[in-house]
Amino acid sequence: MLSNKRIQELELVMEFEKVEECFKEVSSWIENVGRKRLKETINLDDSLEMLLQAQKRFREFDLIASEYCRRGQEALKKMDQWEDFSSVDVRSYRVKLQSYRDQLEEFCNQLDENRHRICETVRLYEFFDKVR
Repeated sequence: MLSNKRIQELELVMEFEKVEECFKEVSSWIENVGRKRLKETINLDDSLEMLLQAQKRFREFDLIASEYCRRGQEALKKMDQWEDFSSVDVRSYRVKLQSYRDQLEEFCNQLDENRHRICETVRLYEFFDKVR
């Protein structure tokens, strides 16, 4: 039984190394592109026209960002089986996995919040535009 468990752990390590390339790609994109683009949407313009342009740019970015989030989540799902292993040899991989999970979750949440905030701001500006 101990030998079988050890073999399973080694198989997981090999699987992790395959999936890690995806993690690294997603993580690099989040840090080098995604976060910068999200920061650009913090200050929204004061006119409806400019806000609609910002919303259009955000939607284009959102399509790409959502794809990276999806890819990262799929890769993490493949590694769900790590939860069953607690040996010291696997611990460092679990720490890496949790780091990727935290980074992805934080970015995806920020993306959702910005999407909602921009949409609500546009609706508010459109409402005020109709009232005028």
